[in-house]
Amino acid sequence: MHLEKRTYKSGTKYYLAHSFREGRKVNKIRKYLGANLSSDVLSERRKTAEKYILEEIKRYRIISDPLTTVLSDREIEFVRRLESRIPAKIYHLSEEQWTLFSRIFTYNTNAIEGSRLNSKEVNEILERDKWPDKSKEDIAEAYGVNDAIRFIRKTPEHVSVALIKKIHLIVFKNSKPFAGRLRMAGEEVVVVDGTDNIVHRGAPQSRITCLLNELVRWYEKNKNRYPALLLAAVVHNQFENIHPFRDGNGRVGRILLNNILIKHGLPPVNIGFKNRTEYYAALQAYEKNHDIKPTINLFMKEYNSLKESISRQAKGNDKRSH
Repeated sequence: MHLEKRTYKSGTKYYLAHSFREGRKVNKIRKYLGANLSSDVLSERRKTAEKYILEEIKRYRIISDPLTTVLSDREIEFVRRLESRIPAKIYHLSEEQWTLFSRIFTYNTNAIEGSRLNSKEVNEILERDKWPDKSKEDIAEAYGVNDAIRFIRKTPEHVSVALIKKIHLIVFKNSKPFAGRLRMAGEEVVVVDGTDNIVHRGAPQSRITCLLNELVRWYEKNKNRYPALLLAAVVHNQFENIHPFRDGNGRVGRILLNNILIKHGLPPVNIGFKNRTEYYAALQAYEKNHDIKPTINLFMKEYNSLKESISRQAKGNDKRSH
């Protein structure tokens, strides 16, 4: 790390800078320390800035293989056995079951992000094109998520930057002016909780493209090595850590994880609104400790719940048709 000085008419501004290589790209981090600083203040602020730079590099370093340090071969084999107990394969799902899944998923994935539509309203929007007296943005995003589920069923792609942008565009084309566009310069993300504590920082905007490309490379390298549950969990959690869009990252990430699951012959999974606290805790466990186990446990819990939900809705549809 080295100190940079910039002299102006008003005095001197100080920056701490550090360059490091990620893959083929050389990145530079620069932290502003202040202007016209005494040597004591400059020394103190430099130490603080060094700490922040090292933390930033650690948090957003490119993916080598996040599973080799957190799961043993025995644990990976255990996930394979869990997969074998999933109650269906993708080719077992009928068109009716896909329709029911899409409605369940659309309600829950939007509700997690603050949509005010209830499950009945979502069903009426998607089934009858009947709009409630609710936010037009929420209604547009109900259609968008449903369209994105249809899209991932047809696309042959597993994971790519273009695919990620396409999913975002489909979901938000009628609700957000930046649909399909990654964060631009100056657009940084900080997520706080109800007491203003920072719970997540998105990757710096300047590193989004590099990190996404590395995520794609990691998946391509390992898609035949690891169980699909692990692949989907890692890609989803890494994607959420990067937070490449101004808004809509949760929904795109959950659709992306389902795209990976179905490409490997597994049925899609729904993250229930009622389980959102457990979902956020799983994301935090991965972000802070690279602990993927809470995410896998949640997926298996949701698979069992989804089977029951589809069965209930199917019985309800049968009664209405009679």
